[in-house]
Formats: sequence, C-alpha cells, structure tokens
Amino acid sequence: MAAAGCVFHRTLGRSDGNKVSSAVVCRESLHVVALQRYSRDQGSPVYFPQAVLSGDDLYDVTLSDGDCRLQVTLDPGLNRLVERNVLRSGQMLRNAAFSSTMTAQLPACTGACRGTDRWVGDSYRMVSVDVPGPGEDGDGRTGVDWDSLPWFGSSVAAAPLVPLRANRSVFLPLWNNVDYSGQVWMEAPPTEEEEDEEEDGEEGRRPTVTVSRLRDSFLSGRRGVTRGAVQHQLIVRIINKSPLTYYGRTDRNCECPYKAVLELCDQTGSVCAVLWNSVCVSWYRRLKPGDIVGLRRFRVKQRYQAEPGVIEISVNSRNPAAQISVLPESSVSPEYVPPAVIYSFYNSQQILDQPHDTVCDVIGVLTFVGRSERIRSKDGKGAELVEYRWLQLEDGASDQPIMVKLFSTSQPETHLKLHPASILVGTRLKLVRASEQTSYLTNSAYTQVYCSGQGHHSQMSYRRLRPVRYFLDWLRTQEDAAVLSRALIGGFFTYPPLPVSMETYMKARRGEPGFLRGAELQMALDRLCYRERCTFCIQATVTTVTYSRLGEDECCLFWMDRSSSFSPSSSSPSTPRSSRTSPSFSPASSAVSRSTPRTPNQTAGSFKRKLLSTETPKKRGPWVTLQPEHNTDTVVLFEASMEFLQNVNPDDKDDDEDDDALSFVTAPSPPIVPPVTMETFPMCYDHAHWEEQTATVVMGGKTTPGRFDLAIDDYYTLKLRALSDGVLVDAVFLPHAWSSSPCPLLMPHSNTWTSILSHGAFSSHTPPPSPADLIAMATQLTNQRLVCVLEVCHLGGASTELVLSRAFHLAE
Repeated sequence: MAAAGCVFHRTLGRSDGNKVSSAVVCRESLHVVALQRYSRDQGSPVYFPQAVLSGDDLYDVTLSDGDCRLQVTLDPGLNRLVERNVLRSGQMLRNAAFSSTMTAQLPACTGACRGTDRWVGDSYRMVSVDVPGPGEDGDGRTGVDWDSLPWFGSSVAAAPLVPLRANRSVFLPLWNNVDYSGQVWMEAPPTEEEEDEEEDGEEGRRPTVTVSRLRDSFLSGRRGVTRGAVQHQLIVRIINKSPLTYYGRTDRNCECPYKAVLELCDQTGSVCAVLWNSVCVSWYRRLKPGDIVGLRRFRVKQRYQAEPGVIEISVNSRNPAAQISVLPESSVSPEYVPPAVIYSFYNSQQILDQPHDTVCDVIGVLTFVGRSERIRSKDGKGAELVEYRWLQLEDGASDQPIMVKLFSTSQPETHLKLHPASILVGTRLKLVRASEQTSYLTNSAYTQVYCSGQGHHSQMSYRRLRPVRYFLDWLRTQEDAAVLSRALIGGFFTYPPLPVSMETYMKARRGEPGFLRGAELQMALDRLCYRERCTFCIQATVTTVTYSRLGEDECCLFWMDRSSSFSPSSSSPSTPRSSRTSPSFSPASSAVSRSTPRTPNQTAGSFKRKLLSTETPKKRGPWVTLQPEHNTDTVVLFEASMEFLQNVNPDDKDDDEDDDALSFVTAPSPPIVPPVTMETFPMCYDHAHWEEQTATVVMGGKTTPGRFDLAIDDYYTLKLRALSDGVLVDAVFLPHAWSSSPCPLLMPHSNTWTSILSHGAFSSHTPPPSPADLIAMATQLTNQRLVCVLEVCHLGGASTELVLSRAFHLAE
C-alpha cells in the first residue's frame, strides 16, 4: 500500500464518496515509466463516453511519483501526443488531470488501484496533461528503479499488466503490428510440454503419422482427420518461419488475435502449420528454422486460398490444446530424421543477373545501417504503419554492395542491435528490380535475419556451406580500419535513386496522387506520425538559397531573388526556427550576400578572409571519414566471424588575393532558415560506442548534437514558393551527400543549378563547385518554374525533415 503522503494519494483522494466523480489535477511532476499500446474492441467505446474514437489504438500509461506506480489510460483525445512521440517513456509530466472509469477486465492485479475495497472495478484515465518541451523534461531522479516501486492502492504483488479498456491479453509494440511486446512472450517452452517430451524417451523417436499420410487421409475423407483432432505424433523440421500477423479488429473481441505460419517437412513431404492466438505467445519465440518438433492434437484443414488438395495444420491452445515439443536431432531414429533446411546463397555478383522476385539468401558485412522509418501499408486499408530500415552489405564478390530494405520480421531484439562491422545473414529475401541498373532485396513471406554478436550464427547449419566459407575467407583479408572508415549509421537516405528526367519520373508515378498545393502540403505534414516517411510533389520557384555548416549557424552564404517578398505573414510548413543569437549586418542590399558576426576591431581584409575560410568544405572521399589506424589488426571483424567457427554463443595569409569575381556585400537582414535536425546527417560509425549509437537511430531514439562525428557537416536550404498559393517551404538540399552515398549511381553533368537539381547531386566526374561559386550561380534559378520532389519524415514533436531530392525544370 502506498504511503498516505504520496502524490497519488493526495491527488486521487480528493473526491466525493468512494470514487473520483470529476477530473482532478495533479500539480506535482510525474514520471512516465512506460507507454503501452493495444487495439480497442467492441466494448471499448463504453469507457470513453465523451471521446471520439477516431483510430483503432488505445494507450495505457504507467506513471510514478517516485514512491509508487499507477497504470492509467490515455484519453483518446491525447493519442496524438504518443503518435508524434511528444509523450514518451522517461519524461516528466505536469498538471495531469485524471477521471475515474470502469475497466474492461479484472485480473488479479493490474497495478491500477486493485486490491482494496475502495476502488475495486475502477481505474483512471488521463484526460489532460502538460508535456514539457525539449530540454525541460529532466526529472532529477536518476538511478531510480521504477519497476521495483509498489503499485498505488495495492498491497499484493502485481501480475503482468493487461490492457485496461479492452479484453486483450497482450500489448502491441508501440510502433508496428509485427513484433511481439512484453515479457509474456516466452523464450522457453511451457513446463507441461517439457514433461510430455520426457514421456517419449530420449532416443529412437519415431513418428506415428507422416505428412503424406495426413494428406491422403484428409483427401479421402477419413472422419478422424477431417473432423477430429489428430492424436498421432508428427515429427517434422521447421523449414521456414513467418513473422507474426496481428488480426485484431475493433468490431470483434479476441483476447490474443495473433497467428504465425511455419513451413514444415518430413521425408514424405511438406506442409504449413498455423499457430493461433496464445500458442504464438507460448511458442513463437521458441521455434526457429532448423528445429525438429513433435506435434500432437492438431487439426487438418484445407489451406486457405490455396489449390484444392493443399492442406494445413491448425495448432490451437484449446479445442483441442495442441502438444508441441522441440526434439534434439539425436533423439529421433536416423531413418525418420527430416531433411535439412536448404539455403540458396547468392553473392553480390550473382544477384545482378537474377530476375525480379527471385528469393535468395545473402551474407555480408554491414557497412551502412539506416535509421528506422515507417510508411503506410499498401494492403488496401492504408491505415497501418509498417517499419523498415535500409542496410548495405559488402561481400567482396563485386564492387556493387547489396542493398536491403528490411521490414520488421518479428525479431525485435535482432533489429534493435543491427550495427556496422557485424556479419548479417538474411534468409528468404526477395529481389526487386527497380530499373535495369538498380535492384535491392526486401522481405518475403518467410524472411529471417541473423547477426553476429547475438549468438545466432553458431546455431545455424548455414555456417558450413561453401558460399558462407568463401565469404569468411574474403573477410579475413580485410582490415578493421578499412571497413570502419566507410561505415555509416543513420541519417537521411533514399533508394533507389529517382530518374533524372521529369518525363521518366512522371511515368513512374502512374496511379499516385498528383501535385499538392502549398496549403495541402501543410495539412499532409500535420497528419504525419512519428518517423513516418512520405514523398510529396509541388510546383514552385526558388526564392532563396542558403549555405550553412553545422556548428556555425551564425555564418552562411545566401542568395535572394530580389523580386521575392518575405512578409512575416507568409506561411510555411517548416519547423520553427530555434532561438539563437542574430548576426550583425551593415545596411546594404544585394542579391548575393553573406553574413557573419563582425567584431569592432576587424578590418575589411580580415573580415573577408574569415568568410573565405569557411566557404570551402573539406575534401570528400566516398564516405571515408575515419583515419586508418597504424596497426592492421582485424579484431572487430575476427570476433564477428568467430560464431561461424565455434559452436558457442592552416592560418590565413594577409594578401590581396581574396578579391572574387563576384562582389559580396552584407544584406540588410538574413533569410530566416529553420535549423536542420541532427537526425538528417549520417554518423560515422563508432565501434567503441556501438550500443549507444545504435540506440539513437531506432524508433524512439534521439541523436545528441556533437556526441558523434558526422559524415556531412554542411548543407543548403532552398526556400520554395508554391506556384499554386504562394506558401513558402524550406527544404534541405544535400548535393554532396549523394556523390558519396553508400551506393553511388551517378551520371556526369554540367554542374549548373538545373542539372544539379535534376540529378539531386553534383557530377561524379568533375570537382563540385565551391559553396561560394554555387551561391553565385543561384541567379540561374530566378523565375524558374520547378517540379520539386520532397522527401518528408516526421522526427518527433515539432521536428519534420524536408529534403529536396529532385527539382525538374518546368517548361513554359
């Protein structure tokens, strides 16, 4: 029982009668211990009589005052705070208002005021709250073991939490519907199944039915197979394993609406088994491809949407309760051991010649790991957000890396720890041919990923295959410094490259929505959820071009279109400008300007020299940013490969040469450009801090400015004026990023503004123009009508990333 002086007691105790009849406000700070999501069911609207349930999701929040914990439901009107990652775990809340309501279910103890006579059957929902802004949410309570605190209103140990406003037995992960969430998903089999396994003895196990006999019996209409549960034992090997499928619906009540498909085989044939509902919770994490399993008490059915005569096995937790056991291969009679898993490894050279939709397995060392992002599902509903990230693998077979667009595979622990310099094996990946020159791999129905450092490779039979051994032989010739020098993690990335002509681009957009007005773009940005990625097109003109460098926001070069008007009333769907010291300027006017703070004792010559010293960015190689070490040890790569071998888990000079062809003068006021987000720039991989770095690029992660070296430190901002309604849009432009991208596929061009924008990058065959030269050439953009392709990603809170990836000249 929480102490009488606790915050919750003082707040929730202010009520008439035995329960809170109206909302009460907690004026003290509360800590968000956890956020948990679930889908509503048929009865959920009863608990929110005054709320509009516009979405399928509900959220429960676990709060703490430092003395105890309380589980409450977030009012649906506040869901947007979670969906845009404004309200998140670990932050402090202020002025939280609570009201009392019934719960959908009464488990032994959910931590929501259970176990006392006063509030039995009631719990709370948070109807309003103040969320501090960035930098204001520190709680000063570091080191608190939140999970050890007692639950408010309960004197007994808490059972696992369950959703408060729906009859669901498990929570959904916060950012997708594919992964599992919570400790209820077991890694070990249930105890009773282990006992069943012992009854059969440890050696000489034989199946009492085969896949072939099951199929024949079902097709012949034998009653025991077509209508009853099969009691005989089937001994099979798991060949493939699908991700979890969540099929919960708001108009149906189902406690655990999950299913997963296993492809099984024995010596007589193959069959698919579907794990339903709570069987997934008990067994999905335990079963993996390559395992031999024994099955009893299952049903045989015609496979859904398959050819006549194709059967499937239905494995349920009741009616009947299926019996599953994982069998050591040594315990099965040799003549009944199922065939081994067959792999089809293709290297980077072989992939180049394969047709579209080829399914293959690949192995390589990771040299680029992108940040986690989400896109809308294309399953017809369009409501669900699916999570993915880009990976780049090198295997030494060709100069062309293997690009993988990896969606969730119900292996959250593996996906969270993907990092450069580790060895990744991806099985059952599907080839996508985007064009004659570009292709990439993505998920098929049975994709799985395995990564070094997590004990995967030593347990898998593929480690003995010839393609894998060839890769390991090549890896031993590589040095750590060489691989680490080109290793990147996170940042803006898009693939495959867009066409360089508007005609080709428009043909590729068949069936997609057309151009947006400026106001429509604003509304589209407001609808985005956290890390949701979209591509938008607008017709616009460029009114301002600004060059900036990270850490030197007070120093920039910029060009303004003289004819443009930048009135304060102009609206722009860009992020707010952060507060920073405004630079000083001399009263002058020019189309091409530069700005920087100027000290009183600074001479005109030294003023110009300082500007020139910041104009030219560092010489860039192909993402090479780390200096090779003096030794040639290969410790990192050696350790990553061990799992396959072991079965175990300068000063400026004062001269007169600084007169430029272009006369630079200061402008009366600089353009207002929103600050760029750190998440936009890829980081140089730091193996010594890989866990911390990896955590910044996954869903919910946040990059700390200056914590890690960045591969890019300068950028351009183009202010676009929509031709439709004059709305102003600020978009980041990264032409040098493409010339040194993880997978460069660039064409030579003239490096004019028109060609740079249509290619999205500087020419790969000539040195790029300096920032000063490029700003000087910006007059080429005056009154040019452009078709602008914007890549947009919401990065949480008020931060939205807009990157100009292409701009095509629109002929009159």
